[in-house]
Amino acid sequence: MQKVYSDAASALDGLLFDGMTIAAGGFGLCGIPELTLEAIKQAGTKDLTFASNNAGVDDFGIGILLQTRQVKKMISSYVGENAEFMRQYLSGELELEFNPQGTLAERMRAGGCGIPGFYTKTGVGTVIAEGKDHREFTGPDGKSETYIMEEGIFADLSIVKAWKADTTGNAIFRKTARNFNPPAAMCGKVCVMEVEEIVEPGELDGDHIHLPGIYVHRIVQGVHEKRIEQRTTRAA
Repeated sequence: MQKVYSDAASALDGLLFDGMTIAAGGFGLCGIPELTLEAIKQAGTKDLTFASNNAGVDDFGIGILLQTRQVKKMISSYVGENAEFMRQYLSGELELEFNPQGTLAERMRAGGCGIPGFYTKTGVGTVIAEGKDHREFTGPDGKSETYIMEEGIFADLSIVKAWKADTTGNAIFRKTARNFNPPAAMCGKVCVMEVEEIVEPGELDGDHIHLPGIYVHRIVQGVHEKRIEQRTTRAA
């Protein structure tokens, strides 16, 4: 099956619809699928729910879709760098479902493994636990503790960004960009992956592959912008 497409717009052809749920990889501005986000903006698809660790910044990442009012809801962990996100949330224009980072990653991974729900101690006794099923389990120390149930995320579409991949979709993510990209890729019905370099099958060391190509349906190669979210310097 041919997985490589010429550009992000063609890779998204036939996949987008209003009201869909999209899982997006990346951590801060590292490893975000900027090419597909721009293509979604140009397509004008609206009322979107995004499951993503963060919402980018005002003019980059998911932030460009917040500017155009294409996002209805965010399922996120950290949104502190986006002023437009804050404005829309505080004014009631944007829905927000907060998740601890580990919980969000596991919700994505669980969805990719066909697991509809799991129990965790994270969030017990906080607003995160409100309205969720509580169960008592005996831990390794023999003591009974309270856990809450979290649901797996099953997205209509996954968009992720890899450093290197072969034409079948086997992928390697570089350093911080590995955060959230593999689980985000797993939980979508269809996964579109943008990549810096595409190689032929067999060129990647099988022991170094972070995501098997079975999860990847469409691939696009492109040039990516290297942004620094918070630049910190010191005197020489």
